[in-house]
Amino acid sequence: MPRQIEARRGFSIFYRGKNLLSLIDPIAQAERIAGSVFPKTRTLYFCPSPLFGYGLAKLLAGLNADSAVLCIETDEKLMSLSLEAMEESLLLHPRLRYIRTRDAAALCAFVRETWGSRSFRRLEIIRLSGGWQLDSPLYEALAAALRRDIATDWGNAMTLVKLGRRYIRNAFRNMALIPDTPTLGDLYLGSRPVLVLGAGPSLDGLLEGLLVAFGEKLKESAGRPFAVICADTCLLALLSRNIKPDLVVALESQHWNLRDFIGAGSQTIPLAMDLSALPATREVLGGQVFLFVTPWTPLRIFERLRERRLLPEALAPLGSVGLSAVALALRISSGPVIAGGIDFSFTLDRFHARNTPGHLNGLNRHDRFHPLINTTAFRPGVFRARSKSGERVLSDPVMKNYRELFEQEFSREERLSDITGTGLPLGIKTLSREAAFALLQDAPAAMAGDIPLATASEHFPKARADRQPGEERRQALEGLIRRERESLIALRNSLTGESPLSPEETEKLLDGADYLWAHFPECAGAGGRHPPVTDISFLKRIRTEIDPFIGIFDLLLRELSAGPCRRRRGK
Repeated sequence: MPRQIEARRGFSIFYRGKNLLSLIDPIAQAERIAGSVFPKTRTLYFCPSPLFGYGLAKLLAGLNADSAVLCIETDEKLMSLSLEAMEESLLLHPRLRYIRTRDAAALCAFVRETWGSRSFRRLEIIRLSGGWQLDSPLYEALAAALRRDIATDWGNAMTLVKLGRRYIRNAFRNMALIPDTPTLGDLYLGSRPVLVLGAGPSLDGLLEGLLVAFGEKLKESAGRPFAVICADTCLLALLSRNIKPDLVVALESQHWNLRDFIGAGSQTIPLAMDLSALPATREVLGGQVFLFVTPWTPLRIFERLRERRLLPEALAPLGSVGLSAVALALRISSGPVIAGGIDFSFTLDRFHARNTPGHLNGLNRHDRFHPLINTTAFRPGVFRARSKSGERVLSDPVMKNYRELFEQEFSREERLSDITGTGLPLGIKTLSREAAFALLQDAPAAMAGDIPLATASEHFPKARADRQPGEERRQALEGLIRRERESLIALRNSLTGESPLSPEETEKLLDGADYLWAHFPECAGAGGRHPPVTDISFLKRIRTEIDPFIGIFDLLLRELSAGPCRRRRGK
C-alpha cells in the first residue's frame, strides 16, 4: 500500500520501494517544473501520475486558452489516494481531465470524445512527480499512441482537404444505385473460410503455393472449399493465373483506379463498392454490385439517409482497401479469415505483385532511362524492417501507420490470422503456409447457407424483413434529393441577395448542407465546426460550391425518374 510521509510542506509517498515525491518540499519542486513550461498554442500536456496534484494549478494558470492538461494514472491505489487529496477545483477545472487507464485505444477515444478532433497540434509530457517511474514504459507507450492519434487526425484532415469534394460528389452520383442495389447486409458466406488478398509482393509466392496445393479447384468459386475476397489492386494478378475471386472490393475515388480493371470487363465477378468510389467503377465488371459506405467524415446527409433506411451498410473508414477487405470479410462470414499479400512493405525490385497495374506500368516504361529497380526504395523516410519470415524488407512511414492501424483494428479478432511471408508482422496470429492451406482445405465445401457468390447470383440479394421495395426506396430518395436541391437554391438566393435570409436561417441551411464545406481547410476533421456566417471569405467559397451540386442533383433526379438504375451493358 502507498504510505504518506509528511514533508516540510505537503506530503511525499513511499510506494514499491520508491519515494515518489520530494521529502523536503514536494510542492515547490512541482511548481518549479510547472513554471518552467513554455506555453504553446493548441497543446495537450500529458501529465503521468500527478499524485496529489502539486503544480497543476500553476501549470493551468500559465496555459493558453486552447491548450489542456491530461493527467494519467495506471495504478488503482495511487489513483484513489490522489483523488482523496487533490483539490476539487482542480478536478472540476474545464481544461483538466484525470483518467486511470492502461489501454491506449481507450485513452485516444477519451481524448477525442472530450476535446474533439484537431483540437491539439502536439503533445508534451510534463512529469510533476516521480510516480511515472513505476510504469515508465507504459506511460511512454500511452503518450506515443496519443501522438500518433493526433498526427492521424491531422493527416486525415489533409486527405479530406484534397479529396473531400470528390468523395461527396462521387457519393451523390452513386446514390442512383441505392434503390435497386443490395448492400453488405445482403451478403453472407456462412462459416466458409475466407482468404483475403492484397497486392503486396508476397502475393506471388502465396498464389504459386495455392495453385500447387489446390490445382484446378482454386480457379473457380464452385470448386473451392473457401471464398476469395481480393482488393481491386490485385484483381489482375489473380486473373492472370485464371483465378476468379468471389468478391472484389473497391474504394478508390480517382480515375487512375480504373487501371485495376483493364482487361477484366468480360468477367462476371461480384463487386463490393464504396458509395464514394469512382462511379465508373460500377460499370466495369459484369457481376452483381454490393454497396457499402465508409463515412469519411460526419455529415448530416448520412443521418438523413439513415433515417429513411437508404444508407448502405457502413464499414469503418480505414483508408486502405486491404484493411476494408478484411473488415468486410469478418462482417459477412462467421468462419476463419486468413489474410495474405497485405504486406505494408516492398523490395528493391517490386512495390506490388506481378501483373498488378503498378508492376505492368514499370515493365511498359522499362528502357535504359527507366530501369526495373523500384525507385520508391530511395524516397526520403524509407527504412529497413524485418518481415514475418525474418527477411529484411523496406517500408515507409505511411505504410507503417497503416500497419499500426491494422493491429489496432484487428488484433482482438480471434478468427483472423495471416500467412507468413515478406510482409510486416500485423499484430495477429501468423500461420505457416502449410497450416493456412490445411485450414482452407479441411473446411466443409458446402455447409448449410454457404453460397458461392460468383456462381449463385440468383440468391442475391437475400430477402430482408426491413428492406423496402425498390420503388418505395426510389421515391424516398427522390424526395430527399429534391429537398436538398431546394435548400441549396434557397442558400444561393440568400448569398446573392436575391432572397436574403436572417443569419440564423443561413446558419441552419449551412449546417444542413455541411457537405459544401466539410473539406475546407479550417473545417476538415474539426468536428463539424465552421466559420461564422459573418465571414465573407467563407460565404464566397460556399457560393462557388453550390451550383455543381445542384447540377449533380438534377442529373440524379433524371436517373431516378427514368426507373431502376441499369448497368450500361444491361446487367
